[in-house]
Amino acid sequence: MLNGQVVILGLKIAVGAATLILLASLLALARSNFRLHGRLNLIFFILTFAAVFGLELLFRVVDPTLFGYFDEPTQRALRIHLSFSIPSTFLIPAMYITGRTGRRRVHLTLAALFGIAWTGTVVTGIFFLPHN
Repeated sequence: MLNGQVVILGLKIAVGAATLILLASLLALARSNFRLHGRLNLIFFILTFAAVFGLELLFRVVDPTLFGYFDEPTQRALRIHLSFSIPSTFLIPAMYITGRTGRRRVHLTLAALFGIAWTGTVVTGIFFLPHN
């Protein structure tokens, strides 16, 4: 049965999987394997975009009341999580484009901002949102 808690559990799994791909990408970068770094980042970008798009589709089209029964602390935790995940979502394509086009300085600046936003996404998404 599809409900908000099932969706949150799925999102926790997606955030964890995407984070593992991101860490593999950073490992490739540390080993100067820029091609693998770029490919893993493309996979990360696609998976993250699919998760965000899927969540929006569920929430906006399939069932607008999906999270309506959450109590105030849970809704606050979800808003805090979104304050990190939404900037992350906008930074990912910008980072990918600047990386592919060789604009290193901009890419590294965006990467630093993304690192902060993604850390917040992981911490709030995995540890603060209830799924049981």
